[in-house]
Amino acid sequence: MKVQFRALACRPGPRVVPPLVLSLFGLLAAGCGGSGGSGMGTGTTFSGSTTVVVLASSTANDQLFWFDVTLNSLTLTSESGQTVSLLPSQVNEEFMHLNGRVEPLATVSVPQGIYTSATAVVEQAFPACAGLQSSGGLLMDEGLGALHEVTDVSMEPAQPITVTGSTMGLVLDLQVSKSAAFSGGCSQSLTGAVTITPTFTLTPISIAAQPTNSANGKALGVEGLIGSVGANGSGFTANPISYPPPYSNPALTWQVGVNSSTTFQGVGSAAGLTAGMPVDMDLAIEPDGSLLASRVAVYDTDTSDLSVAFGPAEGIYPPYDQSVYPVMWTLEVEQGGQLDVLTSLVGAYGLNATSQISGQFANLQSLPFGATFDSANLVAGQNILFTTHAAEPVDFTPITTITLLPQTIDGTVSAISNQGNFTTYTVTLAPYDLFPNLAAQPSPQTALLTNPNTVVVYADGDTQMLNSSPVGVGGLFRFYGLVFDDNGTLRMDCAQVNDGVTE
Repeated sequence: MKVQFRALACRPGPRVVPPLVLSLFGLLAAGCGGSGGSGMGTGTTFSGSTTVVVLASSTANDQLFWFDVTLNSLTLTSESGQTVSLLPSQVNEEFMHLNGRVEPLATVSVPQGIYTSATAVVEQAFPACAGLQSSGGLLMDEGLGALHEVTDVSMEPAQPITVTGSTMGLVLDLQVSKSAAFSGGCSQSLTGAVTITPTFTLTPISIAAQPTNSANGKALGVEGLIGSVGANGSGFTANPISYPPPYSNPALTWQVGVNSSTTFQGVGSAAGLTAGMPVDMDLAIEPDGSLLASRVAVYDTDTSDLSVAFGPAEGIYPPYDQSVYPVMWTLEVEQGGQLDVLTSLVGAYGLNATSQISGQFANLQSLPFGATFDSANLVAGQNILFTTHAAEPVDFTPITTITLLPQTIDGTVSAISNQGNFTTYTVTLAPYDLFPNLAAQPSPQTALLTNPNTVVVYADGDTQMLNSSPVGVGGLFRFYGLVFDDNGTLRMDCAQVNDGVTE
């Protein structure tokens, strides 16, 4: 199995650049003069080592909702033949929830110099799609094929990567469409029919003194479980919440600092954190490569018999006892890589569950529509985090909390207007997107959306515009934000805009 991997740096002249790479290019220009000393005579002097933060990301349309990859190693080789490992141990990462965003994978010390090749070892790769069968039933398919073998791959980068300065980032970006190339929606006929070829880019980025977005060193909406809390209240460790369970990343631990500027939600301070508590964080890379939390949110402070998961709701069903909360079905992965809708951990119902909205957005009250989230307007396709406290979870487990999280959509702009301080973009989704696809599910599900193919996106002065060309009618873009059901119309409070991915 051939795994493709490209390391991208700065290069002159016209070229085709993947969307995330293009959004980062301006940040790289200042550091693209080449190298000095033995480094091709451009005047750059190499001395000592640079702290490199490796960040995971993906570039994807909405054909897949899940793509799990296990990386055994990632190695750079310099022009002099020196090798350096970028991953201290095996890591497992789900890339689709990072579409257009970043999440820390590792922080390593790399000798300064010019690196001309890269090697990756991929052990497993599982993509997943969701859709309706001709019978009307819901299909969630790891199908498409899967990579089940340890694969050693040597790759030549398009241009050498220059490692210099005190701190920099390297973004490992999964090119999803190239990694699992197929057309149309998810159907039974696709099972095992598509060759999986994990294809990455490796892109250097400059870390801003005060990072604001994924292009300059800020990771938004990082979901983790507290491992330990510092005795002096200066920080904590956290491990990623697996997406979905049972796969996890026990080898990946984030050491997170806090200070007087950190905003706490759900707890008063770091002293309110305890081991095992789920946290939703915004993390900034500091000048020394460490991670500083600008926001730490806790949506459930009870750690007893805790089960927690996040991802897109795949179906909304009325509960058997007709109580106030619908049944919510998402997915779990069994050991063989098979997907199962009815699972002990994530198949659940709510009895007096607490509904919440991510604390990442501070402008909800100023939106020109009612931004609410509860049992009456929960729809299939929304990104959600929920917790339960059943000692022995069964197929239908009482939910304690359910929280609306941001997500990325890929679509075509069909109209642009203004409402107050917001620019609105009417975005048309591809038919295979979860919202239009899952809205057609049969009874007993309730049809809540009048036009599931359309999302109205609201952007204000705080929206990070990482797109390479102006947003215009007919353009394809990715929008990251909270998606609400407003009386049958999907509306997004948008935090970030990236170039789109061909549908």
